[in-house]
Amino acid sequence: MRYSEDHKAQTHQRIIDEAAQRFRRDGVGATGLQPLMKALGLTHGGFYAHFKSKDELVETALRSSAEQLKASTDEIFAGADPLPQFIARYLSTAHRANPGDGCPLPTVSAELGQRGQPSPITDEVVSDRLRMIEACLDGEDAAERSVLLLSAMVGALLLSRSVSDPALSDRLLETTRNMLLAQVGGKPAR
Repeated sequence: MRYSEDHKAQTHQRIIDEAAQRFRRDGVGATGLQPLMKALGLTHGGFYAHFKSKDELVETALRSSAEQLKASTDEIFAGADPLPQFIARYLSTAHRANPGDGCPLPTVSAELGQRGQPSPITDEVVSDRLRMIEACLDGEDAAERSVLLLSAMVGALLLSRSVSDPALSDRLLETTRNMLLAQVGGKPAR
């Protein structure tokens, strides 16, 4: 049975969406093609009708994640006093608990770097966030401070997800969030 082009496009997008969520939640290496396709009710062999390789899917899924992240971040930065809101949302327990729906940087950055396959999409995401953060900062050292803020946020979220002690996880998020908010003139969250 032949499917319409629309069906193929919808299936293609379903694969991208599922992969984007799994890569952010589990990592690239832990996301196998067979379980990915099975979760969608598709065959492993059918994957190759949509992508040449897993590497192509990784790039496509990362691009999709980046676009989702950009839309969410643009919304925050369009409002008043965006930097404290961005920090508070990024370093929240909700973001920690839902990596599949959040920023891909804590999950995939280290993995892609260790594999020796950094992604230009990661460059775009990092550069975009640095520009947004820097635009909210005053002073000649705004560019350097934006690097520190973003690095601390990604690192704290990564560490908070990697420890088994819930109190320590909360402490990592709360302390980093409050210290960064103090740096940008936001109110610490309690």
